[in-house]
Amino acid sequence: MRDNREKMEIIQNLWQVGGSGFTSGDDAAVYLVRFGDEAAIIDAGCGGAHQSLISNIATILPAEIKIPYLFLTHCHYDHTGGAADIRNHYGCLIIAHALDAEYMEEGNSEVTAATWYGTGMPRLPIDESFNAATREFPVGNGSLTAHHWPGHTPGSVVYVAEIQSKRVLFGQDIHGPLHPSFLSNEADYRRSLEYILDLQADILCEGHFGVYRGKDQVEKFIRQYL
Repeated sequence: MRDNREKMEIIQNLWQVGGSGFTSGDDAAVYLVRFGDEAAIIDAGCGGAHQSLISNIATILPAEIKIPYLFLTHCHYDHTGGAADIRNHYGCLIIAHALDAEYMEEGNSEVTAATWYGTGMPRLPIDESFNAATREFPVGNGSLTAHHWPGHTPGSVVYVAEIQSKRVLFGQDIHGPLHPSFLSNEADYRRSLEYILDLQADILCEGHFGVYRGKDQVEKFIRQYL
């Protein structure tokens, strides 16, 4: 169990609990962050390895720590397919940007890329959607700030948190790709890349390429897509 905890920990109070090597190779990364007596989950994977995800979280969090929120970075199935099961297990609220929420709520398998995984997107009611360019969500003794980050999808979002005096950027699909079926927009995507450079993150938690540490490494990763 100790080996698993050490593998999952990024810094104190921040872990990767899902994704390749943690749950299923089909899952985008799933991150867990704790702020005092509450924690939050960022993205949900496809859902096929739900029990592994729950087991990983139980390894880290004491049972009394509440998880009030599941934050979705965008509508794609490898990030959202497991969201309903996570909500049912923890009783948490699912948060997403309104421009992507509509495709999850209607069960649109094309825009959510579920068809890329040989399946369909079930209708996923979103508990709280937002339209603002930025939105802060208090969690325990800290917070996560959502930044609208269009381009990959219309309602893509990155989240920023201050953890252990580090600015952590949860930027799941910074690498793209862009595709007509996703309603991608290249001009928006390039503006969004410039925007997150200005956030000056110390740590980047990406969705498919792992964790980048240090401002120089974060900037280098982002710039390669400009």
